[in-house]
Amino acid sequence: MKIELVTTLKRQATKILADLHASKEPVLITEHGQPSAYLVDVDDYEMMQDRIALLEGLAKGEVAFSEGRITSHAQAKNRMSKWLK
Repeated sequence: MKIELVTTLKRQATKILADLHASKEPVLITEHGQPSAYLVDVDDYEMMQDRIALLEGLAKGEVAFSEGRITSHAQAKNRMSKWLK
């Protein structure tokens, strides 16, 4: 992962973005020697958001299952029948 100072980002934003798009490698931006932000490619960011949404859905399903909030296939099919016509 590349690391850049915030002042470098201010001065060379176009170059840093061009390198980011070419390499697809995230860039860690630091301020006063401390991590401040990550710069990531738009496609990579959107893919990460999709993965997070999927993992959140799986986690909700696991909680529902552990709490006994489950439905059999036949019950689900019956409930969905009005939309499956």
